[in-house]
Amino acid sequence: MTAVLVVDDHPVVLRGFRRLIEDAGVETIHEATDIMSAYRIFHRLRPPMVVADLSLQGEGLSGLSLIRRIHTLARETRILAFSMHNDPVIVSRALESGAIGYVFKDVRTAEFLKAFEAVRAGRSYLDHDLAVEIAVLQAGARRSPLADLSNREREILSLLSRGTSYQSIADTLSIKYRTVLNTCSAMRQKLGVRTLADLIRFAVDQEKRVR
Repeated sequence: MTAVLVVDDHPVVLRGFRRLIEDAGVETIHEATDIMSAYRIFHRLRPPMVVADLSLQGEGLSGLSLIRRIHTLARETRILAFSMHNDPVIVSRALESGAIGYVFKDVRTAEFLKAFEAVRAGRSYLDHDLAVEIAVLQAGARRSPLADLSNREREILSLLSRGTSYQSIADTLSIKYRTVLNTCSAMRQKLGVRTLADLIRFAVDQEKRVR
């Protein structure tokens, strides 16, 4: 593998990951500090691996949105996600979106390199304890209310949490206004909420969990 895209909105973090990835023998490292520039770089250069922060926010999108878009565009891309969160629900969402590995942002050097090499080789990587929690979650013991939502529904829910209007959501995701309207109606039924206000409150509460 000769190229990796690293995405984080903190230059210090970017420099740290760059040094580690260089030590792993990667020849070309692309950097991005926001979601849209990351997507543009990926769309243009198609690096085989991406290391991205889940907590990224901007342009009405999130780190999860970036991972989903990259995975949709090129499913063979190997994605290692990282953040400060250890919530198995959030990590599960990252894996469902297309990541095959996850580490904490303040991970020790040895563990990051272990995760990097695993994902680089196309293998999944998770901290053991976190993997156990996710297995329990997926078995239904800690079922997330988001479990029945599609990736598109989760994307729209995330935008709603930021106060984005239906029309702006349609423009951001390049879909029809009516599609947004119908999707929100379907989400209300799935989540058991009656009104748009209830749906937005739910969205805001869920978004707080990834910050």
